[in-house]
Amino acid sequence: MNYPNNLLYTKDHEWIKLEGTEAIIGITDFAQKELGDIVYLDINTLNETIDKEQVFGTVEAVKTVSDLFIPVKGTVLEINSKINDNPELVNKDPYGEGWIVRIKVANPDEVSHLLNAESYKELIGA
Repeated sequence: MNYPNNLLYTKDHEWIKLEGTEAIIGITDFAQKELGDIVYLDINTLNETIDKEQVFGTVEAVKTVSDLFIPVKGTVLEINSKINDNPELVNKDPYGEGWIVRIKVANPDEVSHLLNAESYKELIGA
């Protein structure tokens, strides 16, 4: 499995890539493999400010439905429009075209509680 070093990770299996005061968020390679074939994402939080570790949407796979948790407090600026018609992009390219939302980060210091790639690998036993 793939865990890029330029990302930070949560214990709930989301990843975040900081880009100045904005960030891109998705689910990890581990999460998409555990979920199986993703068939639908329900993200209804555009332009909403969501507190750290709160639900910003759900992902539906053939096997299950799972909540998506935001790693840091922020306002949802964009939902990846490609995953509406092609939710399988989250399975095929979770760190690229399968990203889920872009947010405006409220407090960049909140990333200090997130895991680096090595810590995340230890968490999942990789």
